Amino acid sequence: MATQAGGCAGMCVDLTLFPLDTVKTRLQSPQGFYKAGGFRGIYAGVPSAAVGSFPNAAAFFVTYEYTKSLLGAGGPLAAVHAAPVAHMLAASLGEIVACLIRVPTEVIKQRTQASPSSTTYHTLLATLREEGVRGLYRGYGSTVLREIPFSLVQFPLWEYLKTLWSRRQGHTLYSWQAAVCGAFAGAVAAVVTTPLDVAKTRIMLAKVYKHTERTPPPLAATFKHCCQVTPPRQSEPIGPERISTVSAHGTKQAEVARGQQ
Repeated sequence: MATQAGGCAGMCVDLTLFPLDTVKTRLQSPQGFYKAGGFRGIYAGVPSAAVGSFPNAAAFFVTYEYTKSLLGAGGPLAAVHAAPVAHMLAASLGEIVACLIRVPTEVIKQRTQASPSSTTYHTLLATLREEGVRGLYRGYGSTVLREIPFSLVQFPLWEYLKTLWSRRQGHTLYSWQAAVCGAFAGAVAAVVTTPLDVAKTRIMLAKVYKHTERTPPPLAATFKHCCQVTPPRQSEPIGPERISTVSAHGTKQAEVARGQQ
């Protein structure tokens, strides 16, 4: 059930909010929003997202729920005060596993979004021809370094908000209440991790604009470059696009986990 629920929810949210994701990618692109396509072809790269969304979300939720139950239900972190630690560890492991699926689809998706004149298929062929299979995992480390802090903020906060609200009203939360908690937790995590998301996007897009480079720029160097070439407010384009997208993902996660309770 966790696999099917998480996969279906992930696919629905990813496809529904895909235009916002395209806008976010183009805002973070080093060549600038309008040169990256502006508002043209906002569904560029959607086949990659559609293919990877279901297995990515399913892999995360299976790993998260299994690890959480293993650590919490009679495990080493069964104590109430240790629950946030169990949630953090479970979310971190879930992200590491999910990124094995997410990163290849994210690389192709973002390169197509930043070059709307190309198709997903042509972008995939160009990546394999120029960089091989290894090129599909461009930015894996930076993605993990973004996703783990995101989960360390989102999931403990989400679980805490659910527990607090449930205690105050004296019964288990309704689905919409769990969804509100997830959306709020996702928005907070988005604000915290957006600088890392900018660096991750530019590492994934680096091959498109810098054909002479054989290796991706390090995360620290990329982040430093982002801060040097643009004013601070522009180097972290949080904006409504990223907050709306991740808030919806938080709602998705809340609904899925709610259905498993």
